[in-house]
Amino acid sequence: MDSASELHAAREKSGLTQAALAARGGTSQATVSAYESGRKQPSLATLSRLLGAAGFRVAIEPAERPVIRVAEDQLARAGRTLEEVLDLAEALPTRHEHSLRFPRLEVSAVRTR
Repeated sequence: MDSASELHAAREKSGLTQAALAARGGTSQATVSAYESGRKQPSLATLSRLLGAAGFRVAIEPAERPVIRVAEDQLARAGRTLEEVLDLAEALPTRHEHSLRFPRLEVSAVRTR
């Protein structure tokens, strides 16, 4: 919802000037102008109060969930990737070995000039 356009539309439909709406809503004309132009954002309580002063109210409705369509080639690619990840996970050892397979590396002192 764009509060600026909604407030402007409600005020115009009610036939009020910015000054008249401001007087009814308990604020200044400059503030109403700033809200309508989008320079300032009213809180939900302020928007509700101003819309009420114009004879309207805020209504909250559930939004439809967007349907995301995925192309078949993307699904196939994701499936192959998942198979590869699962194959790699199966290749990992399930138990830790108590000894190292490789000898430890000895770190010698490095001479600097």
